[in-house]
Amino acid sequence: MTPQPTVPRLPEPEAAVTPADIRDGAAVALVVGVSGALLGLLWTWLAPRVQYVSNGEAVFLRNTESEARIGADGTFFLLALGLGVLSALGVFLWRRRGGVPLVIGLAFGACFASLVGWRLGLWLGPGTDVPAAAAKAGEGVAFDAPLQLLAQGALLVWPMAAVAVHLALTAVWGPRDPEPPADWHPEGTYPPAHVHAKPAPPS
Repeated sequence: MTPQPTVPRLPEPEAAVTPADIRDGAAVALVVGVSGALLGLLWTWLAPRVQYVSNGEAVFLRNTESEARIGADGTFFLLALGLGVLSALGVFLWRRRGGVPLVIGLAFGACFASLVGWRLGLWLGPGTDVPAAAAKAGEGVAFDAPLQLLAQGALLVWPMAAVAVHLALTAVWGPRDPEPPADWHPEGTYPPAHVHAKPAPPS
């Protein structure tokens, strides 16, 4: 029987997750998590202030129709959304090939960054001891209320935006898997032996 021509097999696929990928994911988680300090600083600086006033016996909102309490949540939401997009873009430009460890690191880092920004903003904002602040300000004198995040779901904005944008960028502009050769055959030979096999000799 005439031997069939053989074609080289495709190269073996690389490991799905390598130690380098894990290191990259950990680095992303660390850098993004630390950047949560920027969220806290910007939130403290840009969030509208709610003011209280005391009559000597109780503390009241200075302006009951003010939307500042909602504005603080909206400011946090928009800042987290913008930082989520920027972090996703930065990670994609750094490692265009993507990968599961990179996405996991981005998600965990963004979650930690949101918590850091929230707690840092509360710490940098006006004190939480309202009676002490009222006594210090005096009767009838307005003073800033503590910074609050009423919508706790805003803490998920950064990780959700970061992961969604990164996956979208990777899907559109990420590297593609190489196409197999046109004459490649899973069995390693083409055509298969049974296609042009010699007829059996007559008995």
